[in-house]
Amino acid sequence: MTVPFSIEWKLVTGGNEQRVEDRENFFSIVLDGYQLFPMEEQIEIQRNQSSDLIGFGKVVELTWKNNQTICTYQLVSLHSVN
Repeated sequence: MTVPFSIEWKLVTGGNEQRVEDRENFFSIVLDGYQLFPMEEQIEIQRNQSSDLIGFGKVVELTWKNNQTICTYQLVSLHSVN
């Protein structure tokens, strides 16, 4: 049996990110499939594939279960408020 797995170099949120309580500028998002991101390195954050860059973030935690990836990241720089 094959397992869907991809390695990503940018995080596309689709506007589904949730703010992590009690941690400033930390967000969490649940993604379909198993995805791997560089840890503790700045990566691009985008709302969707064709949108402009939101800013840069660092992935601080990844959890894989039930064919989903739970990604927690810290937004380290913001390009615009919209």
